Amino acid sequence: MPIRKYLSSIKGFSFILLFILWELLSNFSNPATFPSLLSIGKTLFAEVLDGELIFHLGMTLYRVFVSFFIAMIVGILIGMLMGNYKNFDSFFDGWNILFLNIPALVLIILSYIWFGLTEVAAIVAVSLNKIPNVVVTIREGAKSIDKRLLQVAFVYKVSNVKKFFIFYIPQLFPYIIAAARGGISLIWKIVLVVELLGRSNGVGFKIHEFFQFFDIKSILAYTIAFVIVMIGLELLFFKPLDNYSRRWRT
Repeated sequence: MPIRKYLSSIKGFSFILLFILWELLSNFSNPATFPSLLSIGKTLFAEVLDGELIFHLGMTLYRVFVSFFIAMIVGILIGMLMGNYKNFDSFFDGWNILFLNIPALVLIILSYIWFGLTEVAAIVAVSLNKIPNVVVTIREGAKSIDKRLLQVAFVYKVSNVKKFFIFYIPQLFPYIIAAARGGISLIWKIVLVVELLGRSNGVGFKIHEFFQFFDIKSILAYTIAFVIVMIGLELLFFKPLDNYSRRWRT
């Protein structure tokens, strides 16, 4: 059996085993605190039909993607500058370490205090939490660029625009994808906290509402819905991009 098929069969078996174990534990536990996956699925389906879940999921995804693009654009720009210019790196390295170690909760609270309970505050809080991580990844990628390829471009008098997009970006692209894949999973977790603390809609807001009523079934239904969306994004978008980014090395 090919290795890939073997690993796929193991992965499938592990999920089946997880489902069985969950159902067994649910049968021997209080259904209110440890509901079965079947009952969670029914709740999820009902929320989708009602339209409630779709609306709040859409609001959360909006905040995730806006924050993600801001963090990636700013982080990539600063990371490339720090990776290519030593003076720039030395000057801003301390700043980056500082923001890396400020707790996400502190930045969220400060953003709400400074900008009010607004969408701007929510986006700023999430973006500031992610930018330092992007900077670290892109900076290391910029430092590992093969300078010999750039020298070849210089010898053949390739224009700066072509040099950047043909010789520089393809080498940096795997690091950009790595920052994006790690970033999207971190951002959506921070967005849920932002919504829980200061928004009137979104998955985080609904989870806080369900928590007040100890509605574990609905909390898990909303969580599973969002996880499914993020896994789909990983498989349909980030995974193919990651494979494509490594083609130039083969």
